[in-house]
Amino acid sequence: MVFASLTFLFLFLPAVLAIYYAFPQRQVRNVILTGFSLLFYAWGEPIWVALLIFSAIWDWLNGLWIERHADRRDLARLGLASSLIVNLGLLATFKYADFIVETVNALTGLQFKEPGILLPIGISFYTFQTISYTIDVYRGEVKAQRSLLNFMLFVVCFHQLVAGPIVRYAHVAKEIEERVFHVADFSEGVSRFCQGLFKKVFLANVAGELAQQFLGKAPTETTMMGEWFGLLMFSLQIYFDFSGYSDMAIGLGRMFGFHYHENFKYPYTCASITDFWRRWHISLGTFFRDYVYIPLGGNRQHATRNIFIVWGLTGLWHGASWNFVLWGLYFGVILFIEKKGLLAWLSTKPAWLQHVYALFLVVIGWDIFYFTDVHRMGESMALLLGLSGQPLYDFEVLAALSAHAYWLALALIMTTPLVLQTFRKICHSREAAQAQWLELAANVFLLSVSVTLLVGKTYNPFIYFRF
Repeated sequence: MVFASLTFLFLFLPAVLAIYYAFPQRQVRNVILTGFSLLFYAWGEPIWVALLIFSAIWDWLNGLWIERHADRRDLARLGLASSLIVNLGLLATFKYADFIVETVNALTGLQFKEPGILLPIGISFYTFQTISYTIDVYRGEVKAQRSLLNFMLFVVCFHQLVAGPIVRYAHVAKEIEERVFHVADFSEGVSRFCQGLFKKVFLANVAGELAQQFLGKAPTETTMMGEWFGLLMFSLQIYFDFSGYSDMAIGLGRMFGFHYHENFKYPYTCASITDFWRRWHISLGTFFRDYVYIPLGGNRQHATRNIFIVWGLTGLWHGASWNFVLWGLYFGVILFIEKKGLLAWLSTKPAWLQHVYALFLVVIGWDIFYFTDVHRMGESMALLLGLSGQPLYDFEVLAALSAHAYWLALALIMTTPLVLQTFRKICHSREAAQAQWLELAANVFLLSVSVTLLVGKTYNPFIYFRF
């Protein structure tokens, strides 16, 4: 099940809200939310619910073991190792088995058969959540959760289960135990959810169709302009797809009393690649910083090695394909160069030049990300740089631009905080009652447009489900 679906909007969400708020007792609410979350996950892939429950119970036990033996570091390390080995082993088995066999075959000339194991939805997110928990217990930064029910809720809560953001136990531990209902929180959650839904349905889906139309062509059937236009559409699709989902997750959390951290802060307004990665998928970036980069030595020891390890792993986390590794290392190289002096030089240049520099490199990065076939990626790069021998432009792109001119203008504006800031200024200039009516009208409008499009269209992919 996905948030941007009629089943979720008109069946699942009303049911869980009604039943959840029918019972005032916190523990009963935790049971209801856990049960509905497991139903949410099982809706599409019931076979993997057992794996999800096993992962949660395993790390709940490991957390208790680590805390119990906190005064015996050797025994505590045993619990931590147990968590890391099992979680990373599951990730390697279900996500990377085919990739590992394919790579071994390519390097050795052997012909091992690829296992063909299906990827459980959300495994990259929930394994990182439970790993962060056991590491934090080992470091003494959080207390182990004694209640299995409460720990299950942390792991399986449907708001962020299948596609993040990666929620750390320390961020929600108190709210698992002591959530308080506030009308203002619930209202803010509804508004945030509607904004995210609109991003996904009205912006990401349209951009995705255009990206597929132009990037899906054979290299001999497209043009330099067509390839650039398709890539720009994919850049919009992946941003609105994932930031929209994060908005919906954060909004849903607010409706149930949870306050998740921001995952996107208008990354396409960045002034450098360093700035971009402070704004894009923040929960993943901070995970690798706190649990990989700093433990390896951070900036103090072997900083260059640490940068490339982290960015190689960041790329690999996104998918079992060499293009993702190249994508991660591509950004690792740029960040290394910025760290060695380019960032200081850029800071002396006009803001518009910094912005153009950053966006150009980001969009080129999305080309590496998009094509899992490395050969096709090379052909796309040749097209983008005008080295393919194909025509420079075609009328199909001009027709697409003409047909989507207003949509494109809105999409570009929505990559900035301008619309939201303007709306908030208008609300703040009104009396409280008028501001509430304005917010309600905006939510009804966004929801109505989104539902209308969901009814009328079948194209509704979600990119990060692959990860």
